[in-house]
Amino acid sequence: MSILFFLLLFISFHTPSFSQTPPKGFLINCGTLTTTQINNRTWLPDSNFITTGTPKNITTQVLLPTLKTLRSFPLQVKKHCYNIPVYRGAKYMIRTTYFYGGVNGVDHPTPPVFDQIIDGTLWSVVNTTVDYANGNSSFYEGVFLAVGKFMSFCIGSNSYTDSDPFVSALEFLILGDSLYNTTDFNNFAIGLVARNSFGYSGPSIRYPDDQFDRIWEPFGQSNSTKANTENVSVSGFWNLPPSKVFETHLGSEQLESLELRWPTASLPSSKYYIALYFADNTAGSRIFNISVNGVHYYRDLNAIASGVVVFANQWPLSGPTTITLTPSASSSLGPLINAGEVFNVLSLGGRTSTRDVIALQRVKESLRNPPLDWSGDPCVPRQYSWTGITCSEGLRIRIVTLNLTSMDLSGSLSSFVANMTALTNIWLGNNSLSGQIPNLSSLTMLETLHLEENQFSGEIPSSLGNISSLKEVFLQNNNLTGQIPANLLKPGLSIRTSGNNFLSPPAP
Repeated sequence: MSILFFLLLFISFHTPSFSQTPPKGFLINCGTLTTTQINNRTWLPDSNFITTGTPKNITTQVLLPTLKTLRSFPLQVKKHCYNIPVYRGAKYMIRTTYFYGGVNGVDHPTPPVFDQIIDGTLWSVVNTTVDYANGNSSFYEGVFLAVGKFMSFCIGSNSYTDSDPFVSALEFLILGDSLYNTTDFNNFAIGLVARNSFGYSGPSIRYPDDQFDRIWEPFGQSNSTKANTENVSVSGFWNLPPSKVFETHLGSEQLESLELRWPTASLPSSKYYIALYFADNTAGSRIFNISVNGVHYYRDLNAIASGVVVFANQWPLSGPTTITLTPSASSSLGPLINAGEVFNVLSLGGRTSTRDVIALQRVKESLRNPPLDWSGDPCVPRQYSWTGITCSEGLRIRIVTLNLTSMDLSGSLSSFVANMTALTNIWLGNNSLSGQIPNLSSLTMLETLHLEENQFSGEIPSSLGNISSLKEVFLQNNNLTGQIPANLLKPGLSIRTSGNNFLSPPAP
């Protein structure tokens, strides 16, 4: 894929407009106990999507109903995940909302700072300190592709999280196929940096003006102008911006340059998706050049009544950003701009092999008291891999070690562990696991099997002797019966079986 991609799209105002229907997906009001209707839209409680954390109420005044509650997560557990059913292959706009409300007590007057994760991708750091100090909530928005039947959204306690992290609301909304479709979502996601309606100073523009409930925030300046662009047909834009963003603009009738510091925040060095929207039906020509931080972005753009958008899907930015619109020699009017979007382009963090994930989920279900951070992707992001799990490197991520020694586990060991065919070590010693040892003959790379100090019963599977890579089998102090299979008594294999109820002792 090319590093930079440009498109200038002219729109005919004869295209039929889209009907305003509610976006498809889930609106989740975190921490609430009941389904609620807000602005004719249904918000669900979050208890069906997550099993950890504590619902809490906010006692301070809030501006939105969804900010009255939140779900708080214990700091001591490094990762907590929501599991959201999705349509495989669909693009989802995911929005998270945070309002602290002082729920961590007087010793923590400012919000915690923590990570948010989608599947195996570290999405962003959540830092709501400035917004909260000004009495505002914070939201984060990204676009991700659903590659399975479920997507996980996780809260992660990073090294500088100093009190319990939380979340107020969570939205998973399906986007149209055309939206942001120049991004290769099999390898990237995009995280919103800024989305603004220029020259506009009213409340944020969102559903029902925007059928996908994207939020277009006001960005007014002294050179704001009321535009006259009634002929703009939003349905013709592949990104379907709301028609309301074309009712105002920043610009000038004079033949002078327009310099815009946008986005207002200084940006970390990265690649960015930038889309700029223009429309004008004023008599005369409005033709101008666009540069970003002094670098040519587009030449001789003609702002016409039916609308035009120009974008780049991987534009390098770092630090302050200035967009400059300069009139062309053939223009009779100065430049203008109606709206813009900037997204950070995120490289996906990968996913653990589906085979291993399904098997490990069955193992989890067979255990009582599994580790509390066993949710989301087991291996990635690497700093949030599950307790007791070691994973392979490379593009195909497999689980290679299962080490839950002395974890106060009970329950049984699911036979599905044998589907994790890249395992080289299984260490489950010093727990209270019971039941039979499953057939592990499919684990052809297994080198060590430690099941000592448990309550396993039944006979030792003779199939263990067929695993040529085995070097250690520790089974001492269980409730095993029968005889030790002869094929386990061979040179190069260390086997320990004392403290069981065998019919005969192992050969010397």
